[in-house]
Amino acid sequence: MQDLIIRNVNLFDGSGSESINGTDVAVKDGKITQVGRALGLDAAEVIDGTGKSLMPGIIDTHTHYDAQITWDPTVTPSSAHGVTTVLIGNCGFTIAPSKPADRELLMKNLTQVEGMSLDVLREGINWDFESFEEYLAMIERQGVAVNVGAFIGHSALRNYVLGDDASKRVATPAEVEAMAHLIRNGMKAGAIGFATSYSPQHNGWGGIPMPSRIADEFEFTELVKAMGEAGKGVFMITKGGIANVAFLEKVAAEAGCPMMIAAILHNSTLPDLALSDLNEIKAARARGIELYGQVACTPITYDFTLAGAYPFEGIQAWNPAMKLQGEELKMLLASNEFRNAVKNEIENPPAGIRRLFNGDWHKIEVLMTTQEQHRKYDQRNVGELAAAEGKHPLDFLLDLGLAENLATEFTAMLLNSDEDEIQKLLVHDAASVALSDAGAHLTFICDAGFGLHLMGHWTRDKGIMTLPQAVHELTAKPARIFRIPKRGLIAEGYFADLLLFDPATVGRSARYKVHDLPGGNSRLHTDPLGVFGVWVNGKKISDGKGQANGDHKAGMVIRDFEHWS
Repeated sequence: MQDLIIRNVNLFDGSGSESINGTDVAVKDGKITQVGRALGLDAAEVIDGTGKSLMPGIIDTHTHYDAQITWDPTVTPSSAHGVTTVLIGNCGFTIAPSKPADRELLMKNLTQVEGMSLDVLREGINWDFESFEEYLAMIERQGVAVNVGAFIGHSALRNYVLGDDASKRVATPAEVEAMAHLIRNGMKAGAIGFATSYSPQHNGWGGIPMPSRIADEFEFTELVKAMGEAGKGVFMITKGGIANVAFLEKVAAEAGCPMMIAAILHNSTLPDLALSDLNEIKAARARGIELYGQVACTPITYDFTLAGAYPFEGIQAWNPAMKLQGEELKMLLASNEFRNAVKNEIENPPAGIRRLFNGDWHKIEVLMTTQEQHRKYDQRNVGELAAAEGKHPLDFLLDLGLAENLATEFTAMLLNSDEDEIQKLLVHDAASVALSDAGAHLTFICDAGFGLHLMGHWTRDKGIMTLPQAVHELTAKPARIFRIPKRGLIAEGYFADLLLFDPATVGRSARYKVHDLPGGNSRLHTDPLGVFGVWVNGKKISDGKGQANGDHKAGMVIRDFEHWS
């Protein structure tokens, strides 16, 4: 007797091969036992999949659920969008290890770098751990709806070892060795690898650099080597500063480990950079160095207010605004000295610096005003509104925000906005599609449904790849890159992570707000479209109606990863 049989589906097995219609898939004890036509088996639950398609669950390799997972075992909305495995700790923005004395600053840093509410973090995080090993054990005790693989995070290590100096200075050799020791222990405990960031956009509380950005070349190299000593682990980095592709290839060669490089996104002000990065990564692969470039299939759209204007935080002249709140922030934003400094830097950017915002005012819109006399500005771009009023766009934006007590909602589509250019990245040999950022920037973006968007918009509507290729990109390919055993395929002996869907309607809804965070705080949300069911280890976690409403303990913390060979 099987636990589950899904009958008569059009099967996309994850390998990239053409689909097979009229297929049955049988599941027992969390694993796939048989795959074939008209299986003569009985089961406790039988689902008629006629007219529907079945694929492996989506593996989301770039999430930031590190905090949310401690209060939300369903990791919504990813679990409703067909995601059955998430990798957390990307960019090194983890919450373990953490000493009790460091937690307030750690949370404040997350509010800045990952757009999280400090009130939500204070109320929501379950701090029943200190070490990385205890963090994994806590998730296991609590239970989680999806499978979880966790990176050891560089910024958390620096906080743990250097304390208040984490964002101020280079580590001593003894401190580097202390961090390397923690990495070795974390890898033994089952980490998927080590993650860091050198991105100039990644600032912590008060505009200070996130701790990992302070690391010198010696620290960087020694920590990557420590991760790879056992012949396991994938190094993940958001590049910037010293960490260009050439430098990363050198480190990967020395450490002998695979490396995932983020975030490769098209920027209209530096239009050739993303493709150039991928071509460099491809050249390194031809030399036998296993590098990959993480790309996104979604436009990177940020909703924001002037109380937390994330798109501008890569501008050095904006740094003083990140240190202030309330009336002090309003006074600064009204200052001509501040405004002139920001304008000057936007118009005369430092050489070689790539920022999120580079003066493309036509890509910032007034999303929603709060006062009736300003409603005429809603859904119009700041560039054209400023021109109509004879103002510099920065002055228009700041004047409007100040007139509405910093409550005006703006939206900015600054990266990946040119679909012709995105297409080149998505089909590149060196690319891996990810970068949902699920769990972070909750008031700015919601790309947890990136996989459904790839299958619906890019595959069905745009035809840039076949559906078997898209399914492979979301399942078996990331499982192979990150050495996740027995997942990413529908085959006998593999874990039963499954997504039942309709290729004709699959996708995601428009964004809308929900108020389900701790304390009733809001976030952006999308619903899945064309999804009929999601199973993790053979247990149903979602019926596809937009909410995870099944087994909240179906998932597992994945601790065993394959060696590189």
